[in-house]
Amino acid sequence: MSGPLLILVSLLTSTIILISYSDYPLLLEMGNKRVVMVPANEVDLTAVKYEPEVIEAPHLAGLSLKLFVKLVEAPLIGSLIVSYLKKQNKMFGMLRNSVIPETPMYTPEFPPQEPESGVVCLEEDGKPEDRVEFALKCLPHYDAAICWTGDSTPFFRYWRIRDYAYAYRSGKANPSMVVERFIRVMKEFSKKKPPAPLLISFDAEELRKQAAASTQRFEEGNPLSILDGIIMAVKDDIDCYPHPSKAATTWFHEVRRVEKDAVCVSRLRSCGVIFVGKANMHEMGLGTTGNNANYGTPRNPHASDRYTGGSSSGPAAIVASGLCSAALGTDGGGSIRIPASLCGVVGLKTTYGRTDMKGSLCDTGTVEIIGPIAATVEDVMLVYAAILGSSPVDRISLRPSLPCLPNLSSSESSNALGSLRLGKYTEWFNDVFSSDISRKCDNILNLLLEKHGCKTIEIAIPELDEMRLAHLVSIGSESLCGLKPYYQDGKNVELTYDSRTNLVLFQSFTASGYIAAQRLRRRVMYHHMEILKKVDVIVTPTTGMTAPVIPPEALKVGETDLQVTGNLMRFIIAPNLLGLPAVSVPVGYDNQGLPIGLQIIGRPWAEASILRLAAAVEDLCPEPKKKPMSYYDILKGN
Repeated sequence: MSGPLLILVSLLTSTIILISYSDYPLLLEMGNKRVVMVPANEVDLTAVKYEPEVIEAPHLAGLSLKLFVKLVEAPLIGSLIVSYLKKQNKMFGMLRNSVIPETPMYTPEFPPQEPESGVVCLEEDGKPEDRVEFALKCLPHYDAAICWTGDSTPFFRYWRIRDYAYAYRSGKANPSMVVERFIRVMKEFSKKKPPAPLLISFDAEELRKQAAASTQRFEEGNPLSILDGIIMAVKDDIDCYPHPSKAATTWFHEVRRVEKDAVCVSRLRSCGVIFVGKANMHEMGLGTTGNNANYGTPRNPHASDRYTGGSSSGPAAIVASGLCSAALGTDGGGSIRIPASLCGVVGLKTTYGRTDMKGSLCDTGTVEIIGPIAATVEDVMLVYAAILGSSPVDRISLRPSLPCLPNLSSSESSNALGSLRLGKYTEWFNDVFSSDISRKCDNILNLLLEKHGCKTIEIAIPELDEMRLAHLVSIGSESLCGLKPYYQDGKNVELTYDSRTNLVLFQSFTASGYIAAQRLRRRVMYHHMEILKKVDVIVTPTTGMTAPVIPPEALKVGETDLQVTGNLMRFIIAPNLLGLPAVSVPVGYDNQGLPIGLQIIGRPWAEASILRLAAAVEDLCPEPKKKPMSYYDILKGN
C-alpha cells in the first residue's frame, strides 16, 4: 500500500505542497478559489511541464512520533490541527474547490484491447496444474545437468523452480529434506537480536506434514505439477489455512477468523505447493519500508542495516534470501514492486481483476491485487499461471481478455519483442535520489535497442500530482472502510503509531472529496490510454532510491519519513490507481551494492507483453547477480 501516514507530518511543517496550481495548461482559474479543469481530451501534452517533487519534512521516530500521534488523535485539538493544516495546504483544495468535468470512475474501466502477439492463451476455467503445464512449455530449454551442477557460470544465481523439480525427480533431494533445512534456518531467525522475523506464523509440524505428502507423491511417481514440493510463503494479509491472518497486527486475527485458503492459495495448493507460513509485512499494509514494531522488522538480505521495502517485506526478503522459490504478496501502492526492487528479485502486479482476491483482507478494494514475487521471471510466470483467474463478478464487470503468456522459446516471441515501443518520460525517469538508478535503467534500454531493436519513444504524462492525490484518497478511504468497525471499538490504540497517523488522515476525507478523486481517476486513465496507443509499455525505474537505512530508534515504535516514501513511491502509482499490469525486474546495483529495479507498465490485460520484456531485460543485464549477504542454499544444504 502507499505511504499516506507521512502526509500529516509534512503538513505540520508546512514545507511541502504536493498539488500545485501553477500548471496553467491544465487548470483555468475562475475567481479566487474555484478552478475549472480543462477536459482531459483537450489537454495540450506539448505544454506539459514536469515538476519534481520537493519534499522537506522531519523524520519522526520514538518519543517524537508518540507525541505527534497523541496530539492529532486528541478529540478537539486534533481536529483543529488537521483542519488548519488542510486549509493551509493546497492538496485538498484540489478536491474541494475544483470543477472536474469528467464523471467519476470508481473502479478501473478498460477499453477493448488488441490481442498480443507471440503468446499462448490459457484456459481460465481449467485446472491450475494444467495452466502451469502450459506455462512450462513456454519457457526456454532447460539443461538440467548444467543448471544443477552450476558449471554454466562462475557467478551466483538463484535456484529456480525447475532446478528443484529436477532435483526431486532425479532423487538428488526431496521436499522433506528441503523443509528440514528451512526449519533449521527459521530457528536461527528466532534467536536474532533485535528480532527480524521473516515469518509471523510458522508451524514446523504442519510444514513437515505437507512435505511428507509431497515426498510420497514423488516416491510413487505422481507429482501434481512442476510446482509440487516447491516451498512458498504467503503475505500475512492473504488467508492460508490453518494460519491466522493478522496483517502484522497483534489483534486482527481475533476479529476475523480464517476458515479456508484464499482462492489463489487454494489454486497453488492443488499444484502441490508447500506453504511455509505467513510472511511478515508492514502493519495493515500502511507503509512502504516494511518497518514493523509488533514482530520485528525484516532486514534486507543484501545489507542487514537496510529496509526490505514494503509492505510485502517478508515475501521479498524470504525469496531474496534463497529460502523460498516464490512468495505471494499484495500490491495496492507498490507493495510487491517496491520490496522486489529493493531486494533484487522480480515482482509482478497483474491487471486489476486478473486474479481472484477472495480470501485476502483487501478483497473489496479497487487498487490492490495479489501477485507473485520470485527470484526470476520464469518462476513468476509459473506461479502466475497457477493463480490467475478472475472472480465471477469481475468477469461480468471488467470483461477480461484471455490470460496469455509469452512463448519465450518461439521465434514469433522474438519478433514481437523487437517491435515493442517503450515509452519513457525522461524528466520523470531521471528524478531519482541517485544517478546510479537512472543510469542502470538507461543502460538496459540501450541494450534492448541494440540486441532486439526495441525503440524508446519520448512521452509526457500530465497530472502526476493529481494521480497521487486520487490514489491516496482512494486507498485511504477503502482502508478506513475496512477498519472502521474495529477502529470504533477502540482497537486503534493497539495499532502501531504510524498506522494510527494514517487513520487520522483517512478520517479527514469527505464524500465529496472521494468523488472528486474518482473524477481525477478517470482523467488520469484517459491520459494513460492515449499514451498506450502510441507505445506498448511505459518504462521507469521501479523506485527513486535503493534500500534506505533502518534508523535504530525506529525499531521499537516505528517512524515517519516522507522523503523516503516519496522516493520509494515516485513511479508506482499508475498501475494501482488505473489497474494496469506492471513488473519490476532487477537491472544491477548502485555504488553501495544495493539492487536497482526497472519497472515495466503495460496495457490492460497485457501481462504477456511485460513478462516477455522482463525476461529479455533479465537476460541482457550486464552485471552478474551478487550473492546476498544473507543467503541460504536449502536445496543443496551448503
